[in-house]
Amino acid sequence: MKKNRRDFIKIGSLAGLSALSGWPTESNGSPNPGNIPVRPAGFNMSGYAAPALDKVRIGFVGLGNRGPGAVVRMSKIEGVEIAALCDLRPERISHVKERIKETPHDPAVYTGSEDAWKEMCEREDLDLIYIATPWYLHTPMAVYAMEQGKHAATEVPAAITLDECWQLVEVSEKTRKHCMMLENTCYDFFELLTLNLARQGYFGEIIHGEGAYIHDILEGNFSKTKYYDMWRLKQNMRNGSLYPTHGLGPVAQVMNINRGDRMDYLVSVSSRDFMMGKKAKALAAEDAFYQPFAGKNFRGNMNTTTIKTEQGRTILLQHDVTSPRPYSRLHTISGTEAYAQKYPLPGKISEGHEGWLSEEDMQTLEENHQPPIVKKIGELAKQIGGHGGMDFLMDWRMIDCLRNGIPLDMDVYDAAAWSSIGPLSEWSVANRSGAIDVPDFTRGAWKNNAPVDVELSKGGTTKILTA
Repeated sequence: MKKNRRDFIKIGSLAGLSALSGWPTESNGSPNPGNIPVRPAGFNMSGYAAPALDKVRIGFVGLGNRGPGAVVRMSKIEGVEIAALCDLRPERISHVKERIKETPHDPAVYTGSEDAWKEMCEREDLDLIYIATPWYLHTPMAVYAMEQGKHAATEVPAAITLDECWQLVEVSEKTRKHCMMLENTCYDFFELLTLNLARQGYFGEIIHGEGAYIHDILEGNFSKTKYYDMWRLKQNMRNGSLYPTHGLGPVAQVMNINRGDRMDYLVSVSSRDFMMGKKAKALAAEDAFYQPFAGKNFRGNMNTTTIKTEQGRTILLQHDVTSPRPYSRLHTISGTEAYAQKYPLPGKISEGHEGWLSEEDMQTLEENHQPPIVKKIGELAKQIGGHGGMDFLMDWRMIDCLRNGIPLDMDVYDAAAWSSIGPLSEWSVANRSGAIDVPDFTRGAWKNNAPVDVELSKGGTTKILTA
């Protein structure tokens, strides 16, 4: 029987309802590399519960933009020991140590060498390596950490090539160590609400989802100081959906990607570059520092990627980090019975073409169907911060899972599949937007893998240190 839409507003929360090894690096007319045989299956890390850790001893590597905030947030979680800090620049470590000087933590320091992070990973008294370095270092560091017997948590994207995606999967399976991509948008409040509602059947069958990362960071990309050694500008010489996971992650969880459905194939198209090349040329004319970037090919300003899933759903992703558009991390869920969209803010929900729910109905829906994690620590998370609280929700949930010996919300297959959209979209763009298969990193296990636990049915015991 079709549920009455109004019932979801009026009643409280319901119970949850329950390959590829390489690809051409240039546009050379090569056939779709999806024809390469699938790799053999290994130990299934989906739903894997590693032995519980009463204390989670963390080593942090990368203390430039995102790392310092992560260290401070972790200092407020019970059972965490900030055991080591690593950055090539000693002044960044000093900056972070100053921020936690009033806490009991006294981390060891690793700096002054390109390989200092390896020495840190080799310590026997660490359980987790938290990686907040430039993109091209994420996979090498996560792989080495797991090989040294540590769990790995890495900023997004987890990998920038398909080979790296497979490395993460195969090493995680071999070592039975978690590899979690730190996709904070999966813990934003409206995204968590839509996930909870989807599990309760509110949207009916999920038809379509949309996500985006539209953020004008043109000046930042060309800044001499914002990104160490201009790494992000160099990454923007690739042409595709280079930063897909912010938009994709929450949609993938709603669609149970890798847990009942999977991404089958994609097509991707980019505009030409109207801005970055011109800016590089203009800056180089005034400053010799920028001459190595003049005359280079940069990514198209707007990339649009569409994905078809095995179960017939569709996903649209957009990526634009240069145009003067308002910030948008679009989150859209379209089902047979309801529709949700965030950006422009705030998030809204509709039950038909007549329009959006009233503010009063929307407030009632949110109050009655708030996800358990938000009920438990949502207000504290907002106070502690990190993109409005979602960063803290993510960090707390990861630590709570490790301390209770329960599966993480995001596993290595999510890290690989969501990150793979970057290199796959590059191939499609380079080959006249040809369709390309998305590898099944689970090698068939997606058919039986259990969905993410949104009910907080296990764990939830880790305290927050507010003093």
